[in-house]
Amino acid sequence: MDHYSTLGVNKNATPDEIKKAYRSLASKHHPDKGGDTAKFQEIQTAYATLSDPDKRAEYDNPSPFGTRADGGWQQAGGFPPGFEDIFAHFGGGGNPFGNMFGGGRPQVHRNRTLNIQTTISLEEAFHGKDLIATVGLPSGREQVIEIKIPSGVQDGTVLRLSQMGDDSIPNIPRGDIHLTINIHNHAKFQRQGDDLICGLTINCFDAIIGKTVQLETLDGKTLEVLIKPGTQHGQLMAAGGYGMPKMNDNRFKGRLLISINISIPTDLSEVKKQILRENFQ
Repeated sequence: MDHYSTLGVNKNATPDEIKKAYRSLASKHHPDKGGDTAKFQEIQTAYATLSDPDKRAEYDNPSPFGTRADGGWQQAGGFPPGFEDIFAHFGGGGNPFGNMFGGGRPQVHRNRTLNIQTTISLEEAFHGKDLIATVGLPSGREQVIEIKIPSGVQDGTVLRLSQMGDDSIPNIPRGDIHLTINIHNHAKFQRQGDDLICGLTINCFDAIIGKTVQLETLDGKTLEVLIKPGTQHGQLMAAGGYGMPKMNDNRFKGRLLISINISIPTDLSEVKKQILRENFQ
């Protein structure tokens, strides 16, 4: 499996290009939108590797040693396992032969990174969530993890839990856990960056003469919206500070964008129609 091909980017792609490609593919193949689960997991795995500088470097320059299914080492070139310990007896723990055998400091091997995911509501993304989960490790051990999902988290965000992953191979660092956050679609609000978008339906008479209406926000507050006389269908109104919290600084929030939908009555009596003709013609 080529992670670069999976995301449709070349090996010199920048982090921003990788993130952009991931978001596009994840949205297209998300199971909640009818996508294939296996393909979505493949995309998640590719992004988890290429979005992490250390994992990407390791992926681009594979370790000279592989692992067997039984947890032992399988030599794939370079020095056999345990050579670093032999060098330590010569003092300083370095390679006493310098660059004779291809030189350089031995790479630090790690256990595997585990990729998991969870789906939360838009309200939970707004407020943040403390998540407790039990993760089955490849070693057969179960581990309880506690994760604080930050307020304002974006769909597709990958949280890294350092050294809480695979521990199958002893005496080397544990792997990490990469948790991908997916956010359910909301029935009323759509998210666009840190902005929220919702619709507001008013009748044509309120649009003509104006009115103050109340609108419930995502966090349960009541917002008074002033409909000015002459408001048009499709007009977009903005209320600053009523959108999603910014993940890096919750003191600031995006906008609430309100799209006006004007409803025209279809059951007016002839008397009411005549009144309208007399006043507007």
